[in-house]
Amino acid sequence: MNERKRHRRKGRRRRRRSPGIALIISIVLVIIIAAAGIFVVWKRYGPSNERADLEQYYGLDSKDEIAVVIDDEVIRSEDLAQDKAEGLKVISAKVYDSEYYIEASVVRDKINERFYWDSNEQILLYTLPSGNVSVVADTNEYTEVNEQKSVDYTILKMEGDKVYIALPFIQTYTNMEYKVYQDPNRIVITTDWGEKETAVVKGDTQIRYQGGVKSPVLTDVKKNDKVTVLEDEDDWQKVATADGFIGYLKSSKLKDQKKEKTSRDFAEPEYTSISKDYKINMAWHNVTNVSANQSIQSMLATTKGLTTIAPTWFSLADTEGNITSIADTDYVQYAKQAGLEVWAVLRDFHGGINSYDETYEVLSYSSKRAKVIDQVIAAALQSQVDGINLDFELISSKCGVHYIQFVRELSVKCRENNLVLSVDNYVPKPYNTQYDLKEQAAVADYVFIMAYDEHTDGSNEAGSVASISYLENGVTDALKLVPKEKLVAAIPFFTRLWKETPKTEEELAAEAGTEAADYPNSVSSQALGMDEAAQAVQNAGVTAQWDDETKQNYAKWEADGSTYRIWLEDMQSLEEKMTVIRQNELAGVAEWSLGRENSGVWDLILQYLN
Repeated sequence: MNERKRHRRKGRRRRRRSPGIALIISIVLVIIIAAAGIFVVWKRYGPSNERADLEQYYGLDSKDEIAVVIDDEVIRSEDLAQDKAEGLKVISAKVYDSEYYIEASVVRDKINERFYWDSNEQILLYTLPSGNVSVVADTNEYTEVNEQKSVDYTILKMEGDKVYIALPFIQTYTNMEYKVYQDPNRIVITTDWGEKETAVVKGDTQIRYQGGVKSPVLTDVKKNDKVTVLEDEDDWQKVATADGFIGYLKSSKLKDQKKEKTSRDFAEPEYTSISKDYKINMAWHNVTNVSANQSIQSMLATTKGLTTIAPTWFSLADTEGNITSIADTDYVQYAKQAGLEVWAVLRDFHGGINSYDETYEVLSYSSKRAKVIDQVIAAALQSQVDGINLDFELISSKCGVHYIQFVRELSVKCRENNLVLSVDNYVPKPYNTQYDLKEQAAVADYVFIMAYDEHTDGSNEAGSVASISYLENGVTDALKLVPKEKLVAAIPFFTRLWKETPKTEEELAAEAGTEAADYPNSVSSQALGMDEAAQAVQNAGVTAQWDDETKQNYAKWEADGSTYRIWLEDMQSLEEKMTVIRQNELAGVAEWSLGRENSGVWDLILQYLN
């Protein structure tokens, strides 16, 4: 009996231990599941330790390539304009004999646009206010204006059609600092001085390629390192390090964020300008031959308040850099007796050449540019004019760098001879940025925008020659690049009478697939002066009505199976334009062209310039 009791008690004890084992197993399972959950969460949300491929980050295809970082921007081959269309790679930097060099197009586009490479004549130029710095390849000597100089390194290296400029030489003429780093090899360049947003790193951490803890790590930063803050993206900040890494840090990792001014001791060249102490009121005089110079007396007879007259005297004669001149000293003397300055016009059309390719052929050679400049300055001095008005309208995008170099070089010679240099331009548009208004403003005395030809004789539809918005937008955009003290707006003394005729089925079929096919009417036009245009409306027996959108009087009529339209330039429309010029405090106004105006406009213009 006692033995059975003992067995029962042992059994009960064994049964009581069973729940304890189950509990332990349960706890272990919970821990395993929790650990697995934590691991999953960490894998999903925890920071990655993956390191970015820095060769790929900097766009390096081989170990001997050198990365370039300019003003907190990594310069990658695919972002460079040169050879992009051909899919060729531009190597941004090279090392020769332990000296670092930057490819010429990178220098021009990203560091200092005044470095100009003439591939035709194999010469590097840099234009100072008093003349050119010139260098040829594989030498340590160069010419600065008229002085021979030398350095202890080779200034220019060539590899095929690519040109590389030594960094110390670039720095001689540029307000820049640079430093070289390894792993990977890179050059960090600073040219952008002024106010910058900076911050201090709170503790040791990493900069990542993009915002987010899963993005690869670019580099490590330590406590109290300073970074430049480029963009604020709430939880993450885009930052740049001093050694050329641009990536992202968590906002919580930064402190002492503030604006700091950066600068460097450098004497910028001073391109002095001639500035008149009055508002410019210049009229172009379209002179097409020598005998037309005799009309100066009658042309000026009804004018009032003009300060300047610009006869169209000089043109490119050929693709060798020669010019034609129909300048007349008697004309100049008569204009001066009338109290006017004469700014003779130099054009790349209505002369011996008249195409984009021909203008490019002249301007892309340094010797041809010099020939044009020497000849036009000589003609200007001989005829005793007061200035040159440059009116080149056939500048292609590829010609832009050559054209603006021409403007620089012409400015030097005008400055030497006390001649006013003014430059004519279309209103700024994305497709004509090659005219480089900002650089024009730096080297020329006055910059003109021609606020007309909104619709031309080549347009596919009828429209205003110069609506008010065309002028307003042109002035607004130009003022972003040109100081108001140098900006002159040009207005028209003409308009166009448009004739619209419905296209035939045959015409539409012939135009299929072209832009013209989108327009149902064939249009033609003729340019009319102010009085001629008013007479055309009167002859049609209609009355023009004010169009508040264009700020012009508009008329439309039917005749001969066609529709005629005209947007008038008259006292009302010109007063609207002069209001814009006065409100923006521009340097003055110009008019195209003398002889097409109504005589009453002069009092109006004078009222708004005073």
